[in-house]
Amino acid sequence: MKSTTVSTTRRNFLKTSSTLAAGAALAPGIPMPGYAAESNTLKIALVGCGGRGTGAAKNALSTAGPTQLWAVADVFEQKTEACVRNLTSQLGEKANVPPDRRFVGFDAFKRAIDSLDKGSVVLLATAPAFRPLHFEYAIEKGMHVFMEKSFAVDAPGIRRVLKTGELARQKNLKVAGGLMSRHYPPLEEAIARIHDGAIGTVVTSYAYRMHGPVGLAPKAPGMSEVAYQIANYSCFTWLNGSFIVDWLIHNIDVCCWVKDDWPVSVQGMGGRQVRQEADQLFDHYMAEYTFADGTRLVAQGRHMTRCYDFFGNIVHGTTGCGILGEGIPDPRLFKGHKPGGEQLLWRFRGEKGDQYQREHDLLFDAIRNDKPYNETERCAKSCLTAIMGRMACESGALITWEAAMNSNLSLAPNLENLTMEGPAPVMPDAQGRYPIAMPGQTQAL
Repeated sequence: MKSTTVSTTRRNFLKTSSTLAAGAALAPGIPMPGYAAESNTLKIALVGCGGRGTGAAKNALSTAGPTQLWAVADVFEQKTEACVRNLTSQLGEKANVPPDRRFVGFDAFKRAIDSLDKGSVVLLATAPAFRPLHFEYAIEKGMHVFMEKSFAVDAPGIRRVLKTGELARQKNLKVAGGLMSRHYPPLEEAIARIHDGAIGTVVTSYAYRMHGPVGLAPKAPGMSEVAYQIANYSCFTWLNGSFIVDWLIHNIDVCCWVKDDWPVSVQGMGGRQVRQEADQLFDHYMAEYTFADGTRLVAQGRHMTRCYDFFGNIVHGTTGCGILGEGIPDPRLFKGHKPGGEQLLWRFRGEKGDQYQREHDLLFDAIRNDKPYNETERCAKSCLTAIMGRMACESGALITWEAAMNSNLSLAPNLENLTMEGPAPVMPDAQGRYPIAMPGQTQAL
């Protein structure tokens, strides 16, 4: 239901401020014409109230200028309640969403978005499978959007995101994506130096995310199959796109940023070596991407105990190397290919800042001052790079960029009609185990 509590309508604002219009149009914090909020306070709706969504809302509410968390939405009521309670304790009344704007269910995102004025902000932080659907609805309704990674789980979803991003551009709506490493000053400077030739021509880059196992929570008594899988979305491929998509995407994106290009093909391998949980997760992945000039990107993902752990990127150029990326708060560049103190070429010396906050600061500044801002294409292509890696690892096939982009294989067809009662897109067998991809047998495209 549309709110009727706005104290100053656009018409009255223009009528009573005509003598100040020229100056106000340029003042920071005053929305520009077009899709801007009805007053100086930007209303925010949060869709997806888990930990990352709650964090995104806190960042959005901490940007310059007045903001108000207007509505929250999730399929689980306990998530909406915990989110509002958490944020209110930290930020006060600007985060205290009244009970009648705490929406629950699969249509909750629509009700939350519909409660906003055009030109408000929607934060999308549900499981990645729902991102294309939610993004599309928000843009159709005239909202600016922050969407958390990942941005889709399959090629049909990526194409839907790209189409929606173009619609956002046509409507002059601002879109930010949650690849926050792109807004981390030390990493920005490191990659700028690499692009300027600090380590020569980039030859090979490596993306790593290797750490302990991803947990699978037990199914609570009376819990539906759909609810169980969404609550454990990191363990089900139709929901998160796989470990390589939802967990390794940041450092895959950094490698593509370093290269300033997208790969033309990928081959890879993966499987379950020690994992016994009855979910769909491989416990190790290795994807080798090739760029048009023949140089390579190698992505390694592993979540096992008592194994070598590393979280970051290593880049080799013709004259030097770098250690950087997500998981490396202090990026460094070195002469030669053996990093060491005496070989140090560069390290960041300025104020590092908070990359999670900065991505929201940039978005809200663009909204308030009507600056061009649309990260959709880059985010979607980084996500497709990760998706094609998953395709290669799960199938054992060589996957080209064109084949991946044009694939019609959907991991969760008919998602718009999903209900909590089910059936879920994947179901357990008689032993309670879920289907697992098998290289050489699983269909890639």
